[in-house]
Amino acid sequence: MKKSYLITPGPTPIPPEVSSKEGLPILHHRTNEFGVYFVEVLEGLKYVYQTKNDMLLISGSGTGAMESSVANLLSPGDTAIVATSGAFGDRWCKILEAFGATVVAVKAEWGQAVPASDVEKALKATPQAKAVFCQLTETSTGVVNDIRRYAQLTASSQAILVVDAISGLGGQEIDTDGWGVDVVVAGSQKGLMTAPGLAMVSVSERAWKLVEVAKNPRFYFDWRKMRKSLPEKETPWTPPVSLVVSMAEALRQIKAEGLQNIFSRHAWLAEATRAGVTALGLEIFAKQPCNVLTSVVVPAGVDGKKIIKKMREDYGVSIAGGQVQLMGKIFRLAHMGYMERFDVIIALSATEMILHELGYKVELGKGVAAAQRVLLKAPKPTIQPAPVPAHV
Repeated sequence: MKKSYLITPGPTPIPPEVSSKEGLPILHHRTNEFGVYFVEVLEGLKYVYQTKNDMLLISGSGTGAMESSVANLLSPGDTAIVATSGAFGDRWCKILEAFGATVVAVKAEWGQAVPASDVEKALKATPQAKAVFCQLTETSTGVVNDIRRYAQLTASSQAILVVDAISGLGGQEIDTDGWGVDVVVAGSQKGLMTAPGLAMVSVSERAWKLVEVAKNPRFYFDWRKMRKSLPEKETPWTPPVSLVVSMAEALRQIKAEGLQNIFSRHAWLAEATRAGVTALGLEIFAKQPCNVLTSVVVPAGVDGKKIIKKMREDYGVSIAGGQVQLMGKIFRLAHMGYMERFDVIIALSATEMILHELGYKVELGKGVAAAQRVLLKAPKPTIQPAPVPAHV
């Protein structure tokens, strides 16, 4: 017998109470019954986002929400600044170029955050820029960017701030309203503990002004249509009804734990993972590591692709490898969403055993022991559980 363990940065494990909701009888999406779930999900997402801005649901992956941002905010030929230091920052560039935007890429070395000072220079050099696009956490490298500072910079310019929080939301803090972030996109399959297929975006009033004048073609992704349907408690097109129902349950669990407790848990798991990795003599790839995943440099003489393959096929533990130029050079251990201390232990134990099999000199148990010392100091809850809605 072989059990399977999901330690990837998306999709991530799903609580059984959440996945079970997908098996309920399907609801028609133009009914009051569905409307109750729709409103609950939007309000729950506002809680996680820490925003009172409009919240829109989109059928699709997080990349669909990214594309919808470009389609709704810009016109062909508009200038956009992209802060990028990884595969998903580069994805912003590719989407913008596909829509005919003039892209000013502010690049940092992969593994580094994009300095706010570089974003500031770009804003001063290109005052015509309509928006700055960036990542909260760059999933391909495990880096966290200084979104709070980026928002301070865009607030004093004509550019809005658009943040890809697909991997970070629900694990890495982002205070949408408190920091003044205009647009935040995310997806269901990471920190929100739901199956893939549902994306969401928050839109500030400042951003809506761009939406109204944007000339990019849009139909299915038209935010104006989505906003217009909100009072009817529905989406303009058929949504993934079962995902909405299951996400309602996931958001109840998030509220019950409390957002600040969730941030503390992710920081705790990240600290334990990094402690275990460094105890094995391995290098953390990210210089400003995030709390939702840990990127690890493959040691010299070891085949990085074999680590991923053997861990999944021999041990049933799925982790992620590097992307683009980092393929075979790093591996990534997730600790986001529905994960707790023993997910970290499984990930590190499997890492030790695979490295040992592949000839890397490792003291078995050393990484696990280092992580255990951190995990023995569990963070104390700081918030009382939120009440469960009466209709549940």
